[in-house]
Amino acid sequence: MEPEVLIYVDDHLIVLNKPSGLLSVPGRGHDKQDCLSARVQALYPDALVVHRLDMATSGLIVMARGAAAQRSLSAAFADRSVHKRYEAVVSGSLTGTGQAWQTIALPIGVDWPNRPLRVIDTDKGQPSVTRYQVLQTHASRNTSRVALEPLTGRTHQLRVHLLAMGHPILGDALYAPAPVLAQSPRLLLHACELAFAHPGDGRAMQFTCAAEF
Repeated sequence: MEPEVLIYVDDHLIVLNKPSGLLSVPGRGHDKQDCLSARVQALYPDALVVHRLDMATSGLIVMARGAAAQRSLSAAFADRSVHKRYEAVVSGSLTGTGQAWQTIALPIGVDWPNRPLRVIDTDKGQPSVTRYQVLQTHASRNTSRVALEPLTGRTHQLRVHLLAMGHPILGDALYAPAPVLAQSPRLLLHACELAFAHPGDGRAMQFTCAAEF
């Protein structure tokens, strides 16, 4: 495993920086068996999956070592006591650089004719909340860099919420229109912060990993 992927390891957990384009867990078919979890388990056979990132998203993932640690960390994710922050570069100029965090609260549902895509669904969608802060704008490129904190964990939540605002993420092969997709060879979305209570002794653990874009 590349040294830049392994961020931290102890007897209870492993923290990793997943590259963009690598599956978190195995997919369907022989050609989709190479993934982050399989690579980690080749080195640490007791490593167990706790959560995942989309294949196109890069950044921080934690895996548990053993069933007890997996139960503890999974419960922390389920009750939203894990702090997660992302960075993204989006199309268009967002106002309010460096100002207070703002909230997107739009329900998300499955786009049944176009699965696995998601859509804003005000009738049957699940409540979905994202906080965002504008970090920087680039006028000549007509783009903005934003920090994102999902307060719920819906599939494709950040991508769908930003699209609904009219600011799709650059390089998003699922949701961005062709000109925005063409602006980057990869999805410009990165999980840059992760904080949680250690499953062994409860001490506060915090990890940061800067985006490469």
